[in-house]
Amino acid sequence: MKVLVPIKRVIDANIKVRVKADNSGVELNNVKMAMNPFCEIAVEEAIRMREAGTADEVIVVAVGPSQSQETLRTGLAMGADRAILIETDPIPEPLAIAKLLKAVAEKEDPGIIILGKQAIDGDNNQTGQMLAGLLNWSIGSFVSKLSVEGPTVKVTREVDGGLENIELVAPAVITVDLRLNEPRYASLPNIMKAKKKPLDTHTPEELGIDVSPRLEVLRVLEPPGRAAGIRVNSADELVEKLRNEAKVI
Repeated sequence: MKVLVPIKRVIDANIKVRVKADNSGVELNNVKMAMNPFCEIAVEEAIRMREAGTADEVIVVAVGPSQSQETLRTGLAMGADRAILIETDPIPEPLAIAKLLKAVAEKEDPGIIILGKQAIDGDNNQTGQMLAGLLNWSIGSFVSKLSVEGPTVKVTREVDGGLENIELVAPAVITVDLRLNEPRYASLPNIMKAKKKPLDTHTPEELGIDVSPRLEVLRVLEPPGRAAGIRVNSADELVEKLRNEAKVI
């Protein structure tokens, strides 16, 4: 069984994000980029499936600019077998990404698609659900535990009320949460081997997908700084300020 793992290149989680001076977006020049943390968890889980014998091949796929090859090489160094880049700049919206991944899935015919529940840049949490809908596949979202037994995929989902255990029938889309596993670090020998692993490049036009944006970003602003607190002398004064100044009651 093939496992397809979509991954995304994002600003490193340890870097402070800065807004461009013209408020047109986020500053990406001379900024350290890395694989989305949720995507790392997805890659790790796919590799563990292959090591356990429930998967035969792990394929990482990215949608984005040519620099995404670096992110794909990281996935290959972790242990993925081969990589696919759908080159497009800027990165399309979630629906367009889902359509591109659908085209790749129809070509590769994987048994399971594992991806992060969201990317830490847009925080949309949409691609996995849209992809499952387009493919008409089963989906397990926010997964913190996963096991494959033949055609049955057993998952534990993190929901508002606690945990939910469900069984899916492959093929299925799985979106993973933080507590699923601890991703491995790529060793130096594996990093060197990753340079020789196959990486195919395609364009949306080759796949017959229109990635024209449907949304327009008007302005990007940093959140306002936190104001200093004040002391009040009585409960009555507190209520008055909450009602007339903060206007929360």
